[in-house]
Amino acid sequence: MEKGKTGNRSSGIVKVSIKGIIANIFLVGAKALVGFLAGSISIILDALNNLTDALSSIITIVGTKLALKKPDKKHPYGHGRIEYITSIIIAVIIIAAGIGAGIESVNKIIEPTEPTYEVYSFIIIIMAIVVKILLGLYFRKKGKDYRSESLKASGTDALMDSILSFTTLIAMIVNVAFGKTIEGYLGILIAIFILKAGIEIIIETVSVIIGERFDPEQVKKIKDLVNSFEEVRGVYDVVLHNYGPEYAIGSLHIEVDDKLTAQDIHKLSSRIAGKVYETFGIVVTVGIYATNNTDDLSNEVRKDVVDIISNYPDIIQMHGFYVDQKEHTIMFDIILKFETKSPSGTRNEIVDALKEKYPEYQITINLDTDFSD
Repeated sequence: MEKGKTGNRSSGIVKVSIKGIIANIFLVGAKALVGFLAGSISIILDALNNLTDALSSIITIVGTKLALKKPDKKHPYGHGRIEYITSIIIAVIIIAAGIGAGIESVNKIIEPTEPTYEVYSFIIIIMAIVVKILLGLYFRKKGKDYRSESLKASGTDALMDSILSFTTLIAMIVNVAFGKTIEGYLGILIAIFILKAGIEIIIETVSVIIGERFDPEQVKKIKDLVNSFEEVRGVYDVVLHNYGPEYAIGSLHIEVDDKLTAQDIHKLSSRIAGKVYETFGIVVTVGIYATNNTDDLSNEVRKDVVDIISNYPDIIQMHGFYVDQKEHTIMFDIILKFETKSPSGTRNEIVDALKEKYPEYQITINLDTDFSD
């Protein structure tokens, strides 16, 4: 998230969550009353599910507040990943609600009871469906805006609830129109959907915790910013680590003219690191690749390297190219696709091909990882 957009993030998440709590408590009261008066287990279960939604919003608030704790000696990267843990807790609540709905639905099939519905029952359930759809879409939009996995999870939960309420409405209509009780069967169907949603949230959140590829659009913006410095000839090896939606650290390499002094490079790397933090709120370490494309030999070697690696479709990129004529060394990095079967074998083949053309030179090829686009 770009710096400047993060200031009101936490308070925004809390406000959205409080709205969710208020809406769900209202629905709990209305549905519970209708459920008891009508003798409908599906409506009572629907009310209980709304109660778990209110709990999810409370967990989101607590997680957001805990994530704001300052870094300490034991956790120097801060506590931002707590938000991902709260997403898993919410997912567990969703799964528990799905299991509970499934058990009660089976019991309803084994020992059916005949509910009695009034007009107000239909009005409240229809109202609940509309509220849940709007609440779910609102939570997911705000979750995307604030990069909050917890809000996204709560939004998914709310949309699942709207489906649950809709099936309850169908069961009510079928009961009134045809005298058939199908609450149990519909309950089992929706329980499966609820379980699926909870499991998907866990899978997505765990994937983030393990470490996903950084947002390509964000990486492009960083590269564009760094490339805007006059001395920079290219930006490579952008490696970013996410320690919560608001905090990331990492490193990148820039290619500069080999005539720059250590003082020039120090000033440049400091300016770049400062500008990246000022713009994106990301702490980066700036590494250096020297380039010498001004002499004929270096240009000739570069052309030969490009020709050779063009025969290897698994090679995504070549960078960090440098020819040291005094030390008789040729060095560069290559990035291979993750599915490449033998990266070291590919490197050795390229080394051998270059050795045939430049036998007096030591060839050094480093294998880089495709961390970012």
